[in-house]
Amino acid sequence: MKKLIRSILSILLVTYIIVALSFTSKWAASEKCRGIRIAVNDSIELRFVTSSELGKELGDLPSRIKGMRMTDISTDSIEAFLNSIDKIEHASVVKLTDGFIHITVDPMHPVARVFDTNESYYINHYGKRISADARYHVDVPLIQGTFNDSIFSARELLPLAEYINNDSLLNPLISMIKVESPSDVLLIPIIRGQVINIGEPRDLDDKFARLKRMYHEVLPVKGWDYYDTLSVKWHGQIVATRRHKNLPENRLITEEGEEQVDINTMLTADGVAPGQTMPGRKAKNDKQIPAQETKKQQTQG
Repeated sequence: MKKLIRSILSILLVTYIIVALSFTSKWAASEKCRGIRIAVNDSIELRFVTSSELGKELGDLPSRIKGMRMTDISTDSIEAFLNSIDKIEHASVVKLTDGFIHITVDPMHPVARVFDTNESYYINHYGKRISADARYHVDVPLIQGTFNDSIFSARELLPLAEYINNDSLLNPLISMIKVESPSDVLLIPIIRGQVINIGEPRDLDDKFARLKRMYHEVLPVKGWDYYDTLSVKWHGQIVATRRHKNLPENRLITEEGEEQVDINTMLTADGVAPGQTMPGRKAKNDKQIPAQETKKQQTQG
């Protein structure tokens, strides 16, 4: 008896589902679009995207689809269009039972600003770009270089930028990441006229451990401006290039006579050619400091 009741209930349930789907299909086929609703998830208020700006990006789409049958509207096409906009991280488009198309947008979340040859842009975790605009400013790590996405892209430096950002010593010390080549990645510290060559952006724990030892044990003794280049690109070594020229005096530039300075001039001291010391070939002013002998260097200095 119980099996019979279960079978009857199962048949009734299947019949109900078929009727409901048939009714829903007929309703959807005849339901007209009543308009578009837009929601922007901008919890940290970057203001890269607003509902009004998004409405302008959609152009005449809202007026064109209003009154169309819901079944004739492709939400996939609308999503693809929105996701192609540089200011948008992700867009989702769904049809609601009340006849509205609902658009939900996550604005671009920049994680770094890139100075690439003659252009400047922000990038997110996926490497998507948004052109730098005077209306938008986000305090994120700075990266400078000439990039080719098929060979070496700025996105490959994001783990390095994140590492620096999460380190309590490195974060306030490093002002920019500068790429001379994929094997010569430079860090520009706030110490004027000094650069740090980390080589390829890998083995970061080991390289930064040696660098921190240099800053903790050697530079306080020798002087913060004693070296103009510090290199940790080779395993087990710290190569320090001694400064032979005094740093130029700071120039006071008034608003009326504001001078445009090339970014390379701003970031590199006079006569410094970072990243050009080759293993096995000592430059005349290079002094190799094996990591294990750093304390001895301090005592002798």
